[in-house]
Amino acid sequence: MRLIDEFKAFAMRGNVVDMAVGIIIGAAFGKIVSSIVSDIIMPPIGLLIGGVNFTDLSITLKAAVDGSDAVLINYGNFIQVVFDFLIVAIAIFTVIKGMNT
Repeated sequence: MRLIDEFKAFAMRGNVVDMAVGIIIGAAFGKIVSSIVSDIIMPPIGLLIGGVNFTDLSITLKAAVDGSDAVLINYGNFIQVVFDFLIVAIAIFTVIKGMNT
């Protein structure tokens, strides 16, 4: 029983609980940012450059043959993920900067 009590004391310390809350909020924030990028930011950018859907941009390395899938480099999806990252990084930077001033 001593091990269980020690684990309970460890898990209920402020730092562990704060970290768990931060991870949960961070995961939810990541979903919000992904939606903002894919649903709000990228469609107008695609429209401005000629009606391009970024998630469809790819380079075909090997075409589909006899029921097998094509081998693709999906660079459009990569561009979208980079936008996700940049928005998260800017948001976190802004929050931390606000906390430090």
